[in-house]
Amino acid sequence: MKQYGGVINPKTKRAKRFLDHRAPKLTENIKNAMIMKGGNTSMTVTQALKDIYALKKPSAVLYKKKNITRPFEDSTSLEFFSKKTDSSLFLFGSHNKKRPNNLIFGRLFDFHVLDMIELGIEKYNSLSDIKSSKCPEGTKPMLVFAGEAFDHDNDHKRLKSLLTDFFRGPVVPSVRLAGLEHVLHFTALEGKIYMRSYRSLLKKSGCRTPRIELEEIGPSFDFILRRTHLASDDLYKTAHRQPKALKPKKKKNISHDTFGTKFGRLHMQKQDLAKLQTRKMKGLRKRRGPAAAAVVEGETSPKTAEVE
Repeated sequence: MKQYGGVINPKTKRAKRFLDHRAPKLTENIKNAMIMKGGNTSMTVTQALKDIYALKKPSAVLYKKKNITRPFEDSTSLEFFSKKTDSSLFLFGSHNKKRPNNLIFGRLFDFHVLDMIELGIEKYNSLSDIKSSKCPEGTKPMLVFAGEAFDHDNDHKRLKSLLTDFFRGPVVPSVRLAGLEHVLHFTALEGKIYMRSYRSLLKKSGCRTPRIELEEIGPSFDFILRRTHLASDDLYKTAHRQPKALKPKKKKNISHDTFGTKFGRLHMQKQDLAKLQTRKMKGLRKRRGPAAAAVVEGETSPKTAEVE
């Protein structure tokens, strides 16, 4: 590929497909994640990165070599690797005396760091420590967030958004019932964040609806919130902006309730009840002749008019 004045001209079909894959689209590609470790790590951090990589596969890249960088001080290396692998999410693990067993979750916008949140591992159980059958690779998880902090505290709100972006997997139009077998549960309690991973089991219940049981499969983490680097409100709003072509067109007189039920309002013209067609009955038949005129004027009753 040659570059003239900032424009890259592909010379082969493979290079053209590569550029088309990275070109801006109305519907974005699946977000990839870079998982890397710093210059100094511990066995806990190394194993934790491998377990999170196993949850994130196949939309993840695991770097086995050490990267001597400090994301909170200089993020140029992260932005370089982001362009190289076309990744908008990253997980960085490090370990030192001041911040032991450290994990940094972050995401990028336009290949620049948008926000980062640093979590410390206080307790950890790996996938191999919990002896149970695991979910298949690439299973889309169900995310559950419990705790008032996720709704009221600004740092925890942004952490909820970041974890949702990191673990939600590909966007699909529908999921079959048997495919809902992986659950990631996050609990915010007393300044800590507890992450648990479960497998949902469908048991017999004696009726059509199965009975659901949760079996822990790992990994499990007890995190403590440390440093944060959050984007400004304007930049955060710009990152969430959608193109006009994807915005749903508003339809008049159509609304939806909280359960997704569709309601429509009809506008009809004013009806003339005199021209309303009713059921034909002898009692409703119009009278003719002098007898009908006498009834209208009130001179005689219908019975006397018939007698005369």
